[in-house]
Amino acid sequence: MKKETFIYPSFKARMKNEYRIILAAFLFIVIADFIGQIEVPVGPGKLILFPIFYALILGILSGPEILKFFKTKEVKAASGLVIVAICPFIAKLGINAGASLETVISAGPALLLQEVGNLGTIFLALPFALLLGMKREAIGATHSINRESNLALVTNMFGPDSPETRGSLSIYVVGGMVGTIYFGFLATMTAAIGFFHPYALGMASGVGAGILMASSVASLTAVYPDMAAQISALASTSETISGLTGIYVAIFVGIPLTKKLYEVMEPRFAKLRHEPSEVLTRRQNEEKGKVEEV
Repeated sequence: MKKETFIYPSFKARMKNEYRIILAAFLFIVIADFIGQIEVPVGPGKLILFPIFYALILGILSGPEILKFFKTKEVKAASGLVIVAICPFIAKLGINAGASLETVISAGPALLLQEVGNLGTIFLALPFALLLGMKREAIGATHSINRESNLALVTNMFGPDSPETRGSLSIYVVGGMVGTIYFGFLATMTAAIGFFHPYALGMASGVGAGILMASSVASLTAVYPDMAAQISALASTSETISGLTGIYVAIFVGIPLTKKLYEVMEPRFAKLRHEPSEVLTRRQNEEKGKVEEV
C-alpha cells in the first residue's frame, strides 16, 4: 500500500484539499463552547463534562465510520494536524515552567518526585495493551499519561506516521473524552472517603494535563470551598512541575523502559493470542539482512 505523505506544493493547494477539516474544527469549537461546562451530581461525587468532550464526540460522529462527512483520506490528513494545533499550548507550558522555576525549586521532594509514580502504570497498562492485540502502538500508548508534551515527544522520536505515535494519539484523544469525566468523579469520591488531606488531593490533581487538573480542582473546590485558593495553588504548582519533569522522565526512563518491556513481553502475549510476534519477526528480518550483507 502506498503511504500518503500529504505534501503540498503551496499553502493554497493545502487549503484546497483540507479546508473542510479546518472549517469543521472551527464549527465544533463554537458548538462545544456554546454548550459549556456541565456538572452532573452522582452520589457524593460529581461528573464534569468539559467542552473538549463535546468537540471530540462531534469529530467522531462526523468520521467515515458513522456520518461519513469526512473521508478516510481526510481523517489521515487531520491526524497530522493534531501536533500542529497543540504546539501553541506546548509553548505555553514551557513558558509557564520557565517563569515558575523558583516555585519548582522550593516545592519540595513530594512534588518533585511525583512524576516518577507515573512509571508504575507502565507495568499495568502495557500487559493489558498487548493482551488486547496492540503491537508497537502499545509503546506510545502506555509510556505515560500521554498529554500534549508526551504526544509531541513521541511524534519527534518515532515520526508522525509511526505505530508509536498512533498509540500515543489514541490515548490522548481517549484521555480528553474519558479522563475529564473520570478525574472529576474520582476527586470527589476520594475526598468523600476523608483519608487524604485536601492539600494532598490538590497536589495529586496536577498530573501534566491542564484539562484533567481543571476537572479535578473544580470538583475538589466544590467539596472544600474554604480551601479553594490553596487547592488551586497546589494543583497549579504540581501541574507546572509535572509538565517540566514529566518530559525528562519520559525521555530517559518511561520510553526506554516501555520499549524494553515490550521486547520481552510481546512474544509471550503474541503466543498467548496465537498470532505472529512483531518482535520475533523483526529480529528474523534483521538477522536475514545481516546474512545477506555478509
